[in-house]
Amino acid sequence: MTQAETSVDFVRGIIADDNRSGKFGGRVVTRFPPEPNGHLHIGHAKSICLNFGLAADFDGVCHLRFDDTNPSREDMEFVESIQEDVRWLGYDWGDNLFYASDYFGQLYEYATKLIENGKAYVCDLTGDEVREYRGNLTERGKESPYRNRTVEENLNLFKSMRAGFFEEGRHTLRAKIDMAAPNLNLRDPVLYRILKQTHHRTGDEWPIYPMYDFAHGQSDSIENVTHSVCTLEFEDHRPLYDWFLNELDIYRSQQIEFARLNITHTVLSKRRLIELINGGYVNGWDDPRMPTISGLRRRGYTPEALRNFCDRISVARRDNTVEIALLEHTLRDDLNKRSPRVMGVLDPLKVVIENYPEGKVEDIISTNNPEDLTMGERNVPFTRVVYIEKDDFREVPPPKFYRLSPGREVRLKDAYYITCNSVVKDETTGEVIELRCTYDPNTFGGTSADGRKVRGTAHWVSEEYAVDAEVRVYDHLFTTLDPDDVPEGSDWKDNINPDSMVVMESAKLEPGLNQAKPGERFQFLRLGYFCVDKDSTPEAPIFNRTVALRDTWARMDQDRKKN
Repeated sequence: MTQAETSVDFVRGIIADDNRSGKFGGRVVTRFPPEPNGHLHIGHAKSICLNFGLAADFDGVCHLRFDDTNPSREDMEFVESIQEDVRWLGYDWGDNLFYASDYFGQLYEYATKLIENGKAYVCDLTGDEVREYRGNLTERGKESPYRNRTVEENLNLFKSMRAGFFEEGRHTLRAKIDMAAPNLNLRDPVLYRILKQTHHRTGDEWPIYPMYDFAHGQSDSIENVTHSVCTLEFEDHRPLYDWFLNELDIYRSQQIEFARLNITHTVLSKRRLIELINGGYVNGWDDPRMPTISGLRRRGYTPEALRNFCDRISVARRDNTVEIALLEHTLRDDLNKRSPRVMGVLDPLKVVIENYPEGKVEDIISTNNPEDLTMGERNVPFTRVVYIEKDDFREVPPPKFYRLSPGREVRLKDAYYITCNSVVKDETTGEVIELRCTYDPNTFGGTSADGRKVRGTAHWVSEEYAVDAEVRVYDHLFTTLDPDDVPEGSDWKDNINPDSMVVMESAKLEPGLNQAKPGERFQFLRLGYFCVDKDSTPEAPIFNRTVALRDTWARMDQDRKKN
């Protein structure tokens, strides 16, 4: 059995076999090559973890290379955000930071060589005409009327393009391959186009820019990348990359394709994400509902959780869709170990404990994290008036409702047993706005001296010491498993969840939480995991719900095992 057959995944298997055979001299050089035209998303995280992970596993190096060949869509903002995201995930490229724009001179020389060898020509067809001439999967393409220009004419025209003598759209440089090729990528693809736009690194030095397909494989070659790992949509491009490398007679990397990440209730198309932003459906690239790394970070995800998730889903050749519940399960598993427990009331209902002495304040001792006792304990002030969640009270309780209702006794977390005696209602609406209760002083700490038990427990916050906060409760951005699966005539944006963000403006939190720093994470008891938003201040604290406590993946996994 080969190393490939016993390896963790097929990509590592290929590299292990290559090392065993001495291919590439035992070197392993991978790269992560984003285009700086947007923020990275969780699908990119899978590629980052794979490429940097391969380099680490095989004692190699991983390059970070920006394939910056389209100045009309690229910006230094995206370059900086991508570097921040990769670092945040825990990876370092060291001295191996590169740009395709570093190679513009060399790529121009490569293109010139193709012209000299009769393998490229300057074409005057418009973009629409090029597409029309290309044909389709059932009809062969037509040759451009400019395909048979002489080498000398093509060289002169290409030099003039380089010198900036022509306006945008006047000419393109195309490879001369085969207009009848079954693979449409081989039907005389465009190599260079005229763009009179300022590049974020090279300024106005170049009025022409290489196409991604021409720059990508040659950049791998220039950097001596051994294993060019990319997603399956590039499989049909591999014959084109190989054609370039063969015609130029230069170093060849080994391209390996793997399945891209698809997640339920999520879109990962950059075009779709831009449409969400431009349409005002979300508030920018780092909106916590977005699947971008910056959005997930702002929502409260940890780099460890994302890396663990990428490890769990592994690397495969076949496209599949991962349940978002698995991502959330992995996140909970990580946050459960690291998050201090605190109390917060999102939709407060006032509770007056009538037999508790006015002015009295007791310190209630609460464990910061039962999963990690080294995190210690804290004191939470308890007073005569507290807040509980409105959902923890029902005037007419339904079956199996074990929390507070008239005449029923419940436990206030770590404090006392209380019994509801009466309610106060809004005279206009009839809504319950206050509860009148009594407490049993012999239940301090949440246990009864006489051994009686209660089934319901409510979290609470002292009115006197409460921190007023805004809490944003996030849910899936889309209501359907596959947002793109819509009936004919419908729009994929019709599947946007109208309750993907619910803002609780009157939340009450236990004291001290207004001093928490942006990015700090907590478990709000019984409510979920929350993170301090980047715009939070001590005067106006803002918390984002990262994920609810309910673990649907664990339940689904148990059901699968039973069946």
